[in-house]
Amino acid sequence: MLQLIEEKLKTTFTRGMSVVNVPMRSSSISWRENYLRSIEFRGPEYIPCRITVMWPLWNTYREMLEEVALKHPLVFPGFKPGSVKYGVNPGVLRSDRTVKDPFGCVWSFNIEGFQGQVTQHPLESWEDFKDYEMPDPEDGVPVEGAEKPTPWDAIFSGLDKARAEGNLIVAGMPHGFFFQRLYYLRGFTNLMKDFIRKPPQIYELIDRLTEFNLKLVDRFLESGRIDVFNFGDDLGTQTRMPISPRTFREFIFPSYAKIFQKIRSRGIHVYLHTDGHIVEVLNQLIEAGVNVLNIQDRVNGLDNIASICKSRICVDLDIDRQYLVPFRRGEDIRNYIKRVVGLLAMRNGGLMLEAEIHPPTPLENIEAVANAMEEFMWLQI
Repeated sequence: MLQLIEEKLKTTFTRGMSVVNVPMRSSSISWRENYLRSIEFRGPEYIPCRITVMWPLWNTYREMLEEVALKHPLVFPGFKPGSVKYGVNPGVLRSDRTVKDPFGCVWSFNIEGFQGQVTQHPLESWEDFKDYEMPDPEDGVPVEGAEKPTPWDAIFSGLDKARAEGNLIVAGMPHGFFFQRLYYLRGFTNLMKDFIRKPPQIYELIDRLTEFNLKLVDRFLESGRIDVFNFGDDLGTQTRMPISPRTFREFIFPSYAKIFQKIRSRGIHVYLHTDGHIVEVLNQLIEAGVNVLNIQDRVNGLDNIASICKSRICVDLDIDRQYLVPFRRGEDIRNYIKRVVGLLAMRNGGLMLEAEIHPPTPLENIEAVANAMEEFMWLQI
């Protein structure tokens, strides 16, 4: 599979581009203010849009992709030339490394720039639970797949810099902070059995993980004003959730609600990224306190998202990264983004767009996404 991706990248690297550039427009308000207006349904000037290109593609297209980013600053917000560090060789690079994170989970990585997966679970046996210690929240914020947490002085310095520069102030909580962390610790099959057999240890583990996250939230709150708490927890598979809504309500929802409501009580927004099919728990996520939801379009269905979420919650929609962006034509991309905006956008806000772009996407398709976003982001509805 990796060889196939590399061959496609060699082809697309030199393919001629055929795109239509959209005339640039400018906003009379800051990016931060427009973003908050979108979340709060206060009439943004435009739909916040951004393109996130995964590192293997940066390492493939390099300066050519930098040129695209510089031509489209509204959808590559904050990009600066030289900010991406490239590998010795271009293209998709293999990796062979393992890392033990602060929770004792061992991660394996096989492609540079992509997340690995947990291959050794410290609580695979409940026998190990009696002596298990959570990381110390005072040491910093754990990063998924990293050996050491990010120390608080570095985090607070970044937040202070954002405040001083008038940027959006985001408290970055760990991706995989709860549901995923449970199966990182126990192993996926073991966790599914726990939800059925309900041993007392699973409830204690959930309580301890909830308390750990609440302590991280408290430390963030000590830093001063925050606009958004950003969480990530992939709850779905390609076609369904691995657990029922009833199981989610019993084991996951109470902790989500406790963490999110504490943040919302301070007037701060809760942003949740979650990949996969999650339609069955969208209402529970809203009830728990999420008010910005980053979800995938194709696996959840645009009509489902519109009927459940529109006007109730701000949707940060993940534009189809699996089929549309890597494999279709620029015209298809434009028509699709036009359809999304027509279906989900409102003049008072509630919609943002993200395109997370992976190999083997051709360079012209990346620019096609940028052009379409810039064309339809101005709320001409």
